[in-house]
Amino acid sequence: MARNVKSASGLSRRKCRPCRPGSRPLSDGRVREYLGKLNGWDREGGKISRRFRFKDYGQVAAFVNAVAWIAQAEDHHPDVEFGTRTCRVSYSTHAAGGLTENDFICAAKIDLIYGNPKT
Repeated sequence: MARNVKSASGLSRRKCRPCRPGSRPLSDGRVREYLGKLNGWDREGGKISRRFRFKDYGQVAAFVNAVAWIAQAEDHHPDVEFGTRTCRVSYSTHAAGGLTENDFICAAKIDLIYGNPKT
């Protein structure tokens, strides 16, 4: 298990950078590279998303709160949809009009709190 955490640490240990005017989205090649470092995230046009499953609503609520904490700490906020046993998190950097490294940094942090970083 320590190997999993170590391999994900490249992104999960990084800090989001503020977007500057004129920020550009990542190239398709970089997006594919970063997606390969995550577990279960899919690209949907100009965003990445993942659906998380839980045993009950209490676990969903705790997870949503943890995602919100990451969003505030990184100043990078996802779209979050949740129900009784699932939560879907989507990232895109609106200021850049697509995906940036910040989206993947936050996704990696969420993989860690969910408990299954990419091996």
